Amino acid sequence: MTSIYDLHLPRQAANFAALTPVSFVERSAEVFGDLPATVHGARRYTWAQVRERSARLAAALRALGVERHTTVSTMLANTPEMVEAHYAVPALNAVLNTLNTRLDAPLLAWQMNHCEAAVLITDREFAPVMREALRLLREQHGRHVVVIDVADSEYAGAGERLGEHEYEALLASHAPLPRLDGPADEWDAIAVSYTSGTTGDPKGVVTHHRGAYLNAVCNAATWTMPHFPKYLWTLPMFHCNGWCFPWTVAMLGGTHVCLRRVEAKAILDAMRDHGADHYCAAPIVHNLLVNAPAAQRAGITHKVRGMVAGAAPPASMIEGMARIGFDITHVYGLTEVYGPAAVAVKRGVWAEQSLSEQTRLNGRQGVRYMLQEGMTVRDPDTMVEVPADGQTMGEIMFRGNIVMKGYLKNPSATGKSFAGGWFHTGDLAVMEADRYVKIKDRSKDIIISGGENISSIEVEDALYRHAAVMACAVVAKPDPKWGETPLAYVELKPGASTTADELVAHCKSLLASYKVPREIRFEEIPKTSTGKIQKFQLRERARSSSAPE
Repeated sequence: MTSIYDLHLPRQAANFAALTPVSFVERSAEVFGDLPATVHGARRYTWAQVRERSARLAAALRALGVERHTTVSTMLANTPEMVEAHYAVPALNAVLNTLNTRLDAPLLAWQMNHCEAAVLITDREFAPVMREALRLLREQHGRHVVVIDVADSEYAGAGERLGEHEYEALLASHAPLPRLDGPADEWDAIAVSYTSGTTGDPKGVVTHHRGAYLNAVCNAATWTMPHFPKYLWTLPMFHCNGWCFPWTVAMLGGTHVCLRRVEAKAILDAMRDHGADHYCAAPIVHNLLVNAPAAQRAGITHKVRGMVAGAAPPASMIEGMARIGFDITHVYGLTEVYGPAAVAVKRGVWAEQSLSEQTRLNGRQGVRYMLQEGMTVRDPDTMVEVPADGQTMGEIMFRGNIVMKGYLKNPSATGKSFAGGWFHTGDLAVMEADRYVKIKDRSKDIIISGGENISSIEVEDALYRHAAVMACAVVAKPDPKWGETPLAYVELKPGASTTADELVAHCKSLLASYKVPREIRFEEIPKTSTGKIQKFQLRERARSSSAPE
């Protein structure tokens, strides 16, 4: 039935605009145009300059035929050009596909073909792998792309040109668009990001402008970020579009402190030299800072705030960051929810607890972001929510505006992941009495030994508490008697030493006997470029080493 509120109150330009994070760039250029936006080596750009460069890139891409739903791939390090791509491509209502710089040529070619890329912006450092990827793209998939080469000022190598366009020359040859507008429909795709491959089965995650806008706002609210933060790019921007932080920094008129190489000294130097006060990283990167020589941290007198996600952080890492005075916020999410979508919100009373209890509380995955409509732990078969008893295990699920559109060209996987009206993460967890969620494991990483479930995360946390352990991963090893037993892969800190027997004894002091690793291997652990351990490779190693001769 029509009411008085349905009459003569139309949606129009004066009272409605589609949500898009591109609008943050226009505002910062308008209001904070004279303030620093990007720092990279000797290069410095203000917000007015970044907006103009992005508008020139948008104009150039439009001249190359880029329009609504055209896919533009990037193979870039954390450089100003990558920042500008995050502003220019969505401004045309095109779709940004940020390629993982550690992938091999066949997979890069497959991804560009799968998302039907029309343009590639690539750094010369990656010319060898991209030359091969482009060849495979042509010969195996019959696809040709327009290539734009970037010669980054901080890359010392020569680097081969692969395309017909050079980035800076292309920008110089086009007048900037008068405005970075974005889409008419906020549900339009803004990016397609491929899952990291920790399962061996990458899928194209399609996200939209509305979700990117809202998660950019959530990042700032979750972290209580002030205006003008100096954000250090330790997180690869290709990973979930940098967890939406390219747009968060634009919203706050902050400074992108670009970092081409993620190394402890380079990170700490940037904090000291540029006053970088916020950064995001996987636990392994935080561990680099904890274990860096104290001399490298000298001179960092301002408050540094880190955000950790990408894997469940070990208690030893959280304790270590507290010891060196870095304030850590623990968030949780996946590519399918734009990066972080839950946070272990710190409550004031936690400060009254012991350090070990604070670490336990902060180590939980927490509660939903304020603009995410729902987060729960449910039985995936019955879809009944588990009791908040800290014991009953279920699967973490999300619903709301900060959830992907779905998987590109994969309706069956999309339907399965959205079964029952919730996005199924595949992460197994419990819900504690305060409704904070705590991950116990990925469903595929639970070890079932003699009928007992063993959380690989719990065993890893025990190993991380040994002073010699830098990184570890625990997987199931087939066993004729028990079905499966825990197998631990361990990397030691530089200069540290220990033995398998010592680590087993250490674990026995912290765990029930059936949870203690039956075998420990001192080997290099495979990781993604974001520091996430690739357990599927370790599971394959464990299975192959258990096979009969």
